[in-house]
Amino acid sequence: MKSSTKDRVEGAFHEVKGAVRESAGKLSNNPTLEAKGIGEKIAGKVQEKIGQFKKLLGK
Repeated sequence: MKSSTKDRVEGAFHEVKGAVRESAGKLSNNPTLEAKGIGEKIAGKVQEKIGQFKKLLGK
């Protein structure tokens, strides 16, 4: 698998995982878990964008 595709897939996975954590934090009234979920969602979006950028460069 190309590194650009791998980054995009892993980024999407982290985005979903972060959304689930954020929702669980909201439901359980746990601000720490919610914050970790938000952070993971952002990290997933960044990784996904890196994958898109690598695809443009042809890597």
